[in-house]
Amino acid sequence: MIKYGRLIVIKGKAAYDMSELVSKIRWSGRKGASARTLEVELIDDDGYKHMRSGINVSEGHQCIFYWDGKELFRGMFMTQSQSSRKTISLKAYDLGIYFANNKDTFNYSNKKASEIFTDCCKRFGIPVDKVADTAYKIPELPKPKTTAWDVIADALSITLKATGVRYYPICKKGKMSLIKRRENILQWVIETGVNLIDYSRTKSIEKINTRIKLLSKEGKVLAKATDSKLEKKIGIFQDVIQAKDGMNSAQLEKLVKNTLVKNSKPSADLSVTALGIPDVITGIGVFVTVKPLGISKTYYIEEDSHTFEGQYHSMTLKLSPAKDLNAGQKN
Repeated sequence: MIKYGRLIVIKGKAAYDMSELVSKIRWSGRKGASARTLEVELIDDDGYKHMRSGINVSEGHQCIFYWDGKELFRGMFMTQSQSSRKTISLKAYDLGIYFANNKDTFNYSNKKASEIFTDCCKRFGIPVDKVADTAYKIPELPKPKTTAWDVIADALSITLKATGVRYYPICKKGKMSLIKRRENILQWVIETGVNLIDYSRTKSIEKINTRIKLLSKEGKVLAKATDSKLEKKIGIFQDVIQAKDGMNSAQLEKLVKNTLVKNSKPSADLSVTALGIPDVITGIGVFVTVKPLGISKTYYIEEDSHTFEGQYHSMTLKLSPAKDLNAGQKN
């Protein structure tokens, strides 16, 4: 049983507290995935003073998970497996699963990513909370016979290249929101000697670019950018990208410069295991201090996995530097 957690299972209009049956819960998410997941392991035995869960994924049973009185997850069970160990393992997904599991033909012209996000939610009956205005209007985005998640991801990627600003879909209390990453930096600090359990850092220039060329569909060079200072250190590494229809010269110049700024930085990924903090999830920023590596700066969370067992809560995070915020910060 998880000491500080509660698992509420909803079957039709009735809600059942099944916390006493829980042996372990894993709550996780990652960049590029449309939904966060909740993996639950329950006792599945007609034992003394407890019932069996009776959960059936084909009935659309829902769940809400609380930790220390705060709601962390709300979603629907979609897979289940039972074993001779007299346990049942279940996996639930939040509302983001509807983006991944619904296909249509999309064709947007002169629309913002935030408008595309809102339209996809409306098409498939997904409740919406807050939607950050992404400002940039995408000239053309035709996406035939694809998922809503694919078109949203493309729209956000195009917006990032054009503006340098990252946005991220997130689900809370049964509603989807679109947030601006740089406006969602938490005050939490992960620090050696305080709450950091383990860490690992990888640094690489394997995918770095020193030059970017922007081409038309016919192969004509429309704009280009070069980091001459970097080339003196490591030589020429060039990439070629294609312009979207309808972009003017100013937008083309901005696109190629933003792409070079993003691609000319070495990757410096950091993985940490720490005491669990429920607010620290994928898409959010957090300040990290690792004294042995000389690190003291803000990172974005690219992947998270929270484990709840007994009274213990730990988390494992994959992090990337918040390059749009980290000027002047160490390492």
